[in-house]
Amino acid sequence: MSPQPLILVDPLPRTLDSICDAESRARLLALGRLVVSEDRPMPDEEVERLLPEASILIGQTAMPRARLDRAKNLKAIFNVETNFLPNIDYQACQERGIWVLSPTSAFAGVVAESGLAMAIDLCRGISAADRAFRAGKERYGLAANEGCFQFSGAPVGLIGFGDLGRAVRALLVPFRNPVTVHDPWLPDELIRTHGCRPAPLEEVLATSKVLFVLASVTTTNQGFLGARELGLLPDGAALLLLSRAAVVDFPALVGEVSSGRIKAAIDVFPEEPLPANHPVRTAGEGVLLSAHRTGGMPEALQLIGRMTVADAELVLRGLPPQLCRRADPALASRLRSKPVGKT
Repeated sequence: MSPQPLILVDPLPRTLDSICDAESRARLLALGRLVVSEDRPMPDEEVERLLPEASILIGQTAMPRARLDRAKNLKAIFNVETNFLPNIDYQACQERGIWVLSPTSAFAGVVAESGLAMAIDLCRGISAADRAFRAGKERYGLAANEGCFQFSGAPVGLIGFGDLGRAVRALLVPFRNPVTVHDPWLPDELIRTHGCRPAPLEEVLATSKVLFVLASVTTTNQGFLGARELGLLPDGAALLLLSRAAVVDFPALVGEVSSGRIKAAIDVFPEEPLPANHPVRTAGEGVLLSAHRTGGMPEALQLIGRMTVADAELVLRGLPPQLCRRADPALASRLRSKPVGKT
């Protein structure tokens, strides 16, 4: 009788309680012998001792080439933080046939849902009207909708069309928005299959009444939405920053919303927690602030566990994973991932 597979679980900042419902935990326990370290990162000496026998690693454990040389039985690494970090030799994993996987799409649905809600709020001035009413400064009827516009049918732009971009696009369908997309990592043909029109960045900016910024941070795109680019947005446009703050020149964005020329909903910031005196806190009624909370939902976290366990089951049967995203060395080397904090 062959021994059960050894599975190392080193998930911090996640914990098994946060990412596994009862069913997922039972399926995980059925996979093999688990060694779990979630009160602290798994100590290096324990990793070194167990690696030669391990079949699956769940966590963000550093895996340079020297360690991989000793991991003769390793079949897959699952990053449950959902960021591909620069602490793994992705090329060496590919050479050895080791899957490096992450359930990156787990947050797409809940973030897209919040993004849609915030977009409608900005367009219709819902929370701004509530604040005015509570302050005794409400207006009524047409006068109360100055600067507002109908979200349905409004031209929408998506910058970035990965899991999150496609989730947003799916939610837009009933609203009949014409959607243009800029994503230099994807072929135009794929974008068109989702009922969107691919376009250069400048065109997406200039033609979008509602702009969703959903791009990941790479080695080449930090701050690529600067003052010039933001200035291309139509007056009164609504911008939603839902991916990473580093893709935007943040002071320029604060300047645009403080002037009242555009509106913005912001869920991610250059520094988190945001300093108490940061100027975006007083940028006016045209900004909707959210403390990096759009993805931090129990349903999304538990989806991480379900996706990870399902693909681990396949890998241990000698089959390719189907739910998690594989880290391609050529792409992983260009990403500038960082810990996702509280989500």
